[in-house]
Amino acid sequence: MDEEGTNNTSDLSSDKVAAPAGVAVGVASEALVQGLVDVLDEILSFSEFRNAYRRQFCNLSRRIKLLGPLIEELRESKEGIPDDALQSVSEFKEGLDLARDLLRLGSEGSKISLVLETEKINKRFYEVTSHLERSLSIIPFDKLDVSDEIKEQVELVHAQLKRAKESTNTADSELHTDLLSIYNNPTSNPDPTILRNLSEKLQLTTIPDLKQESAVLHELAVSSDGDPGEVVERMGCLLKKIKELVQSEDPEGSGSFRKGENKMEFLKLKGPVIPDDFRCPISLEMMKDPVIVSTGQTYERECIEKWIQSGHNTCPKTQLKLPNSSLTPNFVLRSLISQWCESNGLDPPKPPAHPPKSHSVCTAGEHSRVLSLLHSLSSLSVEEQRNSAAELRLLAKRNAENRACIAEAGAIPLLVSLLSVSDLKTQEHAVTCLLNLSIFEENKGRIIASGSVPGIVHVLKRGNTDARENAAATLFSLSVIDENKVTIGASGAIPPLVSLLNNGTQRGKKDAATALFNLCIYQGNKGKAVRAGIVPILMELLTETNSGMVDEALAILAILSSHNEGKAAIGAAKAVPILVQQVKDGSPRNKENAAAVLVHLCNGDFIMEVSELGVVEVLEELRSSGTDRGKRKAVLLLERIGRFLDQQKEVESQILMGPACQ
Repeated sequence: MDEEGTNNTSDLSSDKVAAPAGVAVGVASEALVQGLVDVLDEILSFSEFRNAYRRQFCNLSRRIKLLGPLIEELRESKEGIPDDALQSVSEFKEGLDLARDLLRLGSEGSKISLVLETEKINKRFYEVTSHLERSLSIIPFDKLDVSDEIKEQVELVHAQLKRAKESTNTADSELHTDLLSIYNNPTSNPDPTILRNLSEKLQLTTIPDLKQESAVLHELAVSSDGDPGEVVERMGCLLKKIKELVQSEDPEGSGSFRKGENKMEFLKLKGPVIPDDFRCPISLEMMKDPVIVSTGQTYERECIEKWIQSGHNTCPKTQLKLPNSSLTPNFVLRSLISQWCESNGLDPPKPPAHPPKSHSVCTAGEHSRVLSLLHSLSSLSVEEQRNSAAELRLLAKRNAENRACIAEAGAIPLLVSLLSVSDLKTQEHAVTCLLNLSIFEENKGRIIASGSVPGIVHVLKRGNTDARENAAATLFSLSVIDENKVTIGASGAIPPLVSLLNNGTQRGKKDAATALFNLCIYQGNKGKAVRAGIVPILMELLTETNSGMVDEALAILAILSSHNEGKAAIGAAKAVPILVQQVKDGSPRNKENAAAVLVHLCNGDFIMEVSELGVVEVLEELRSSGTDRGKRKAVLLLERIGRFLDQQKEVESQILMGPACQ
């Protein structure tokens, strides 16, 4: 369709005939959206801002990254950008172009030059921030095909940009003064203390840092047609003095200037404040491998393992008894920590090394036994297949070393082939073995690559009760990797998961709910879940006090409500009174999820119903004492209800006054 439109436009142009308005607008819309995608890709490629303006550059980069989903939805929209929104979106594109140029300077430019041109850099930050803030304020989002969730995120970024524009980010005056004192006296011998402070603040503390700065100054000299001028020469002289200091005090170039002081400790004192949620409650350090214990609390794996191995059977934070010692990787938190580190110019914490490969963790006898079992999986005997799958299932459950050993021996394709056999017990053992293998992170990719998803969905539809539940759990385990969410959703997994949520045992419903929640994080799966009939089932679980599924139902509704089909289905299910009741009486987490759903509903036709149910007082309480997310949702709801009530009063006032005199 796109090619056909392009060819038609080209033909008409060659005959000097104007293209129809609709075609011209469509081409302009496509070009504009592609331009947004291209400039965002460029901005995302700038990974480091190791200079005196690191915080400002990181803040600007982070805010633009938050606008990425908006650009993604514009690209996926079938409607394109309407004619009356082209101008405002074009202004937004211009703002991104300005931001890209500034961020490139922060990533690739001279660190010394940035400080010398403090006034000019501050002015550019203000101009970029103002342009982006102004352009977001004039885009008619009601005319664009974007979800409420994206609109909320844009509102957040717009508010941040507005605050950033109004605040005055004064540069480090001491740094500027010290730099000028040496820059203006190139022949003098500078105070080593001042030079050392300059090196640290400019982040020119290692040989690679110095080489990069030297290369940038060299490019400046080359671009000046062989006449670098006094400015570049003086910057080069300053860099040479810093380099001499680094080499004299730190010959290995590690950046550890301060004698008797650990560099990492120094950086901790100077770096950004780590959010409390990212710290392990035991060590109080930022987590590298966060895991969830059975009470729902998250800890650094190494710390909680030592706690349990030392004989404790309670949760350190809540003091509740641990029903078991299982540890579940918290992939969502690990991802958030990585994003925060990147936004603040820090290296993301490296995940721990995987357990050693099978040849180093399996004895020769164990490895031989695994190979024997794999041989039996290919047997023509149903009983032999069943028994071998059962034993592999138990071995895979035992420990991570076995999971690595079994997978590397080639078990996964053989297990996948058993998912479609007629013997239900063999199916159950095969899918459960895959579930156990998937706990080892490296195996997730192997299982997906083996083409297992259709077979797992087949078991989910037609297996026995235990097999269906374990198939749902397997899909949840695999879906923690984002790209797998797309694959699983496209394979037809969502309708049978919804069916299990409706008709399964208590355990089956829990497994289905966790899988559906994870899958629906991907926007493209939300509509599939709604069309599969999930909303009425969730409402039923929400109203059954003994269902034990209220938490899960509200969490899924909160995700679905950001999708237009989800919002319509929730409204049609007469959910508003039930949601308001949850805001009044639910747990802290349920209050925030119920409020999140109401925020989306109050963007449409249900705001009158919400305002008539006496929710304002409850929202005031939530705003003052709820969770952080609950407080944000309460503020949004109160603002929208307040605007609606003001409009109602204005209408009533006009009615009472009667028609205006002619």
